This record gives sequence, C-alpha cells and structure tokens, in this order.
Amino acid sequence: MLRSAPRGVTLAVRVQPGAKKTAITGVYGDGENAQLKVAVQAPPLEGRANAALAAFLAETFSLPKNAVELLSGESGRSKVFLLQGVTLMEAESIVRARV
Repeated sequence: MLRSAPRGVTLAVRVQPGAKKTAITGVYGDGENAQLKVAVQAPPLEGRANAALAAFLAETFSLPKNAVELLSGESGRSKVFLLQGVTLMEAESIVRARV
C-alpha cells in the first residue's frame, strides 16, 4: 500500500466514487497488493473524483494540494499517488490511525 519513493511515498488506493461521504473505508486486498479503500462523494466524471481524492489525501496527510500527484490509474478504480514531503514512517502512522 505504501512504498518509499525519492520525493516522498507512493500510496496505492482503491476508490469508490459517488459515495455518500468522503472517507477511508478500510483496506482492499492484502500483502504487497493491498490498497487503501477510500469512498469519495464526487462522481467519476471529468476527473472530479480524482481531484476530490487528491484533495482528501492532502488533508489527511497534512500536505499542500500540490504535494499530492496522481501517478497512475487516472480512469480506473485502482490508483497510485505520490505524497511528497512525507516519510514512510509518518504515512504508515497516519494510515494506521485512520483504518
């Protein structure tokens, strides 16, 4: 789910767009293929869900919005984000506290 990267950490996410509220809902899969499950209120239209998810991750990890970058999965439910300026230990601690 979380991996160290040169500019921060990467986070694998499984998104559920069009939900009643935006929130972390658990973990999808296990082991190296685990993904953080996140429900997003925004619909999957014109990148709205991606933008809402990026904003939610920025808020969750106390980062500026421009420090969250979508690396892959623009049109799918499985996505990988780069969280710049956060260490692996910090990210793991935040995820553990929210799951």
